[in-house]
Amino acid sequence: MNILKDKIALVTGGSRGIGRRTALTFAEEGATVIFTDLQENEASAELLAELRKMSPKSCFIASNAADYDQTMAVAEQVQKEYGRLDALVNNAGITRDNLLLRMQPKDWDLVMEVNLRSVFNYCKAFVPMMLKQRSGSIINTASVVGVNGNAGQCNYSASKAGIIGFSKSLAKEVGSRGIRCNAIAPGLIESAMTQAMPKEAHDKWLAEIPLRRGGTDLDIARTSLFLASDLSEYITGQVICVDGGVSL
Repeated sequence: MNILKDKIALVTGGSRGIGRRTALTFAEEGATVIFTDLQENEASAELLAELRKMSPKSCFIASNAADYDQTMAVAEQVQKEYGRLDALVNNAGITRDNLLLRMQPKDWDLVMEVNLRSVFNYCKAFVPMMLKQRSGSIINTASVVGVNGNAGQCNYSASKAGIIGFSKSLAKEVGSRGIRCNAIAPGLIESAMTQAMPKEAHDKWLAEIPLRRGGTDLDIARTSLFLASDLSEYITGQVICVDGGVSL
């Protein structure tokens, strides 16, 4: 369909997992993709090679999304090389799980810095560009634990709840200039870690999901694709739970 034809998109934390799948899905649909991650490595090199087969002008930028000055430098580079940004996917994130009584202040601070501060940084850097264009779609990666909470994840839940509040507020600030801002709240996503669970535990996990399966990185990427495209041009300020119904 090429529903992102001629669009420029940026994905933070793009080298692996959901970010990687999102970058590839966007390129498959015609976008030129810029993706960032902490450093250039084998994963980023492999992804860039795949992207350029579909979108020759795609690029990788090594940058710490939690660092404001580095983020502003990314924005300057994008402005110079591409002149615009149509879709911004704030995907960078980490976990440092523990019960509150055992959680160290440094683990609280780091999760807030990477998960929430990075969203502020990138929106702060790229909203001015979108304001001049009078267009753009911002997609922030939250989580169902930011909606419902989860024991052992006070820091992660708080950071993702913060992203939800941030996204709703920003949507109200910039909507009159044609810019949309939405959040995606993934549920439990199948990974090497979930596949390594004992069968009994894995089956119990699946039984709690109305659709009776775990999510995939493609489930999230396709939702981002919809929000980045003109198919969702009248949707803003929303939190879309991609969780198989587990948050019902």
